[in-house]
Amino acid sequence: MKSKNECACSSMWCRDRFVELVCLGAMLLTVGCSHQGSSVGADTANVRTVAVATVQRGPVARTLDVPAEFRPFQEVDLLAKEAGYVKEIYVDVGYHVHKGQLLAVLEVPELQDEVNQANAEVKRSEDEITRAQADQRRAQAAYDLAHLTYARLANVLKNRPELIAQQDVDDAAGKDQQAQAQLDTAKAALASSNQQLEVARARLQKTQTLLAYAEIRAPFDGVVTKRYADKGTMLAAGTSSEKQAMPLVQLSQNGLLRLTIPVPESAVSQIHIGSPATIHVPELNRDIIGKVTRFAGMVTTDTRTMDTEIDVPNTKFELTPGMYANVSLVLDQQPNALIVPIEAIVSAGDNATALVVNASHQLEERQVKVGIETANRVQILSGLQENELVVVGSRSQLRVGEKVQPKQVQSTDQGSH
Repeated sequence: MKSKNECACSSMWCRDRFVELVCLGAMLLTVGCSHQGSSVGADTANVRTVAVATVQRGPVARTLDVPAEFRPFQEVDLLAKEAGYVKEIYVDVGYHVHKGQLLAVLEVPELQDEVNQANAEVKRSEDEITRAQADQRRAQAAYDLAHLTYARLANVLKNRPELIAQQDVDDAAGKDQQAQAQLDTAKAALASSNQQLEVARARLQKTQTLLAYAEIRAPFDGVVTKRYADKGTMLAAGTSSEKQAMPLVQLSQNGLLRLTIPVPESAVSQIHIGSPATIHVPELNRDIIGKVTRFAGMVTTDTRTMDTEIDVPNTKFELTPGMYANVSLVLDQQPNALIVPIEAIVSAGDNATALVVNASHQLEERQVKVGIETANRVQILSGLQENELVVVGSRSQLRVGEKVQPKQVQSTDQGSH
């Protein structure tokens, strides 16, 4: 029989042994789990995450960015048609005027005298016509009587020759011819008088026209940008040979402006009437949509550029001639092209390639043909399909056939042209 002490010692030894076994099992379990987790983590770490973009359709355009300058649509110096003194001037710098508006009146006394003289000549010609008409009526009456007399005598001589002498018939014939000549002279005199009246009226019209030039009017709607003369200034005739003929004012049509663009020689062949353009005005921080209205059709030899113009409405006069603008002129565009970010294409000479993430998340290298290129995107003509994923960014650590995890990135140029 064992004592109580021996039984207690045996029980304690069993309990300690059980605890050791439990701890050993827990350690083995922990080690096993740790190895399994390390294996899974290693497999995940081997799959590289790459940035990709979707091949999609959208607009793409090749543009030419050049500075340009606004100019008035029309700008003229208004001169006097006839020499004279400025009697009244009604406008000054900055005045907005309308077509036909009276700007100034010149004092030209000699022209008024010429108008009076021309009026007198017209009146005299009208009186000459009245006299000639009376002479013609008298000549007509004399001719009618002489012709009737001759006709009667000739008839009597034919039917009853014994009743009248041949001499009487001959006298009547002579008077008839004389009356005819006088009538013809009266008609010629009346025609001459009518012609003289036309000449007098033309001279009057000319003089009145010249006198009307004493009133200087606006040839179009515009703004007075310069004023050269004041009241009392003597203006020489603008039609004279004097090179120092002073204008009255300078008038600019600013309600419609010309934006003049110096297009480089390399882009001349791609300029067409109606080509769209975006005009950015830095002073107003504003963009204006326009299109090419006209171009010179020749390259200036000094600058090797061709002047190209866009008409820009300026009804609120927010734009001022002389302002500069930055113009983005569309040279070529495709509204529904297959496009990718420019970072997705690697070019080497005439060869261009892209890395594609296929359905198995593996990398494929594709030969592609590119079209229009912009600063951020490029048109794909062949080699890629819509909705495929292409790698963007550096390829230095990537290998063809490698399995990757694609991560979509947003293009910085999304939605722009």
